[in-house]
Amino acid sequence: TPEVAGERAEVLGGRKMADKEKKKKESILDLSKYIDKTIRVKFQGGREASGVLKGFDPLLNLVLDGTIEYMRDPDDQYKLTEDTRQLGLVVCRGTSVVLICPQDGMEAIPNPFIQQQDG
Repeated sequence: TPEVAGERAEVLGGRKMADKEKKKKESILDLSKYIDKTIRVKFQGGREASGVLKGFDPLLNLVLDGTIEYMRDPDDQYKLTEDTRQLGLVVCRGTSVVLICPQDGMEAIPNPFIQQQDG
């Protein structure tokens, strides 16, 4: 009967039909306060860049302008060097973004978890 088929369609795959309706996905971060401000972004794999945030979407895809990539030491991939590379306008894929922070007020500190070698 059509009624049974309709009920079966509602629970097909363990999901209700209401879940299949297109809903606007909300972002876990509100980046609107950082629009036109310089932010620093860290990516999976260790790359780091900073630029002016021009746009974003709920998946955390970012558009950065005037982007600068901070180069890593070839011998130690976890260590940044003083070298930079100008990238210009960049679209950052949200799935690879690990960290987003404002550039202002950010400063490097010594790692408090490394035991200092005396002598």
